Amino acid sequence: MNQRKIYITESDKSKLKKLFNKTMGFRERDLANVKRLLDELDRAEIITNEKIRRSTIMMNSKVLIKDLVTDEEYTYTLVYPEHANIDENKISILAPIGTALLGFKEGDTIEWNVPAGKRKLLVKKILSQPGRRKKNDSQRIYQQQ
Repeated sequence: MNQRKIYITESDKSKLKKLFNKTMGFRERDLANVKRLLDELDRAEIITNEKIRRSTIMMNSKVLIKDLVTDEEYTYTLVYPEHANIDENKISILAPIGTALLGFKEGDTIEWNVPAGKRKLLVKKILSQPGRRKKNDSQRIYQQQ
């Protein structure tokens, strides 16, 4: 597991903590991923949605990653388990690769153990980040009312 500092938003951490309260029905393998994710959250720096950088992977981010071993590139959207759909490249936060991606930034290299072995990934680009709010979004909403 990579010990580099990761960054997540207050709202993502809150939603993920609620997800952990629902782990009773998960398979043994999923529980191991929940523990890894909890470890990631414990070491993460928590910042507001307004202050998170555009280059940081958060929940619902669409990212382009490169496998540094195979040279293959993949586009994934990081989602909550109920929205995961491999046909749409929507990867659950509870999947090993999902847990690995959360909080890293463009240009970061991630080494992570997955069921098929160790993966070494490069975060090439954040393609979209729907959960990120700009600093003036709340002011614009207020002014439009």
